[in-house]
Amino acid sequence: MISRPNLSIGIEEEYQVVDPETGLLRSFITQFIEDGKVVMVEREIKPELHQSMVELGTPICETPAQAMEELVKQRAFIHRLAHDKGLAIIAAATHPTSKWGEQQVTPFPRYLGVMQEMQVLAQRLLIFGMHIHIGIDDPEFGVDTMNVVRYMLPHLLALSTSSPFWAGRKTGLKSYRAVIFEDFPRSGIPDIYRSHADYEAVIRTLVNTGSIPNASKIWWDVRPHHQYPTLEFRVCDICTRVDEAIAIAALCQAMVLWHWKLRRQNISFRTYRKELIDENKWRAARYGLDGKMIDFGKQIELPARSLVREMLDLFAEEIDELGSRKEIEPIYRMLQTGTSADRQLRVHDTHDGDLKAVVDHLIEETIQGVA
Repeated sequence: MISRPNLSIGIEEEYQVVDPETGLLRSFITQFIEDGKVVMVEREIKPELHQSMVELGTPICETPAQAMEELVKQRAFIHRLAHDKGLAIIAAATHPTSKWGEQQVTPFPRYLGVMQEMQVLAQRLLIFGMHIHIGIDDPEFGVDTMNVVRYMLPHLLALSTSSPFWAGRKTGLKSYRAVIFEDFPRSGIPDIYRSHADYEAVIRTLVNTGSIPNASKIWWDVRPHHQYPTLEFRVCDICTRVDEAIAIAALCQAMVLWHWKLRRQNISFRTYRKELIDENKWRAARYGLDGKMIDFGKQIELPARSLVREMLDLFAEEIDELGSRKEIEPIYRMLQTGTSADRQLRVHDTHDGDLKAVVDHLIEETIQGVA
């Protein structure tokens, strides 16, 4: 019998650093670099490809409530750090106006190597995500769970959308980040793997052929983490509101517990081809919660909001068992009033297309309930 996964939670967020006066992205991380290394401050801050981006991660948390406490501390910390430099932070998956060609690259060999390998694709990667780690000790169960939760990834994307603008234009999409990132190799929805050995064989082939140095260069929307015993959900835009980020993390935790309970009863959940899930992912990126997605079991289109509610009902027992009903509650609000992308678009429309007003809104909402 598969032992119960530990279900720990860890959340990594990639923040934009902006000048609150101009609303534009500003180089930030180099202010904390000495001798080619990031100077240790109160928390570890991780540089990213662009100097205007900074990544932080929570400690390992046992419950969504604890994750909420840690994510609030994390955002408060980076807010203070930026504020001391006369800057501000934003949690949104694209910046409304800044142009990727004008951004400076962090001068670390790792990122210069990425630029050399990926060329313009790397420089264009001015996007910001949220990665959710759920603890799974058994690697076999981790791959099995990856196969199943692939189906729910478009639902998670629809709930997290926060990137309707790109380089000063309204894109017509709710998650433009999702489209940009799929230009990278080894990204998007993963294929189905028969076993952990099957997955490892693919990684081994890619390493042996010089395609990747290790599994850290696998950038799928969900993947077994190469270093930690976790399943990493990478499909989401970063959520502007901290309570919405925690709600999605709590949903991922309940999803893994639900699948473990199925397996304990020797019950499976049908897996679907990548091409079909890709269709739902496109719909989620294009329309967010306002569109329709496909129920492949019934072979019909249904409103995305109905399918998200159905998913919440499916995991209701696990949500209650984990005691995370309070943390899940913001999802019901999103189903009524929309996501960060919807709120950004409303600000844009009510301010006669003023994107600086959108930036101001994002700055304020990122630290709502935080600072």
